[in-house]
Amino acid sequence: MLKSFDHLTIVVRDVDSAKAFFSVLGFVEASSVVIRGEPFVGYMGVEGIEADHITLFLPNVSPRTEIQLLHYRHPEPVPDPLIRNLSKLGMNHICFAVDDIEAEVARLRASGYRTRNDVMDFRSRKLVFVEGPEGVTVELSQTI
Repeated sequence: MLKSFDHLTIVVRDVDSAKAFFSVLGFVEASSVVIRGEPFVGYMGVEGIEADHITLFLPNVSPRTEIQLLHYRHPEPVPDPLIRNLSKLGMNHICFAVDDIEAEVARLRASGYRTRNDVMDFRSRKLVFVEGPEGVTVELSQTI
């Protein structure tokens, strides 16, 4: 039986930019290591893997919530030209619950990040999509 969400891994070209984005949302760095060779080749199925693996987490949140950043040194990462298209098959977006969506949007915009839409009300929640690192869509949700 599943216990809880653990983490989401995002492959990024610019680690500092990705860390900056998630820091605005309250994530802090827990660790940074380089992964290479076995057992990672077998585990990930990526021949010749060498990558920076950065773990970010939300402090004082239970259960622990992590975003892991993976920056490939080798091989070159494969871009997803449809990453922003939410009608494509596969991973669509990640959503974080917030207490005050307007305050979060204001902080993101003040830091230079843009929303994909205006805040909307839907089924007793306020929702907004934010343009995240590498085009990954991050949703914020406030229960009302």
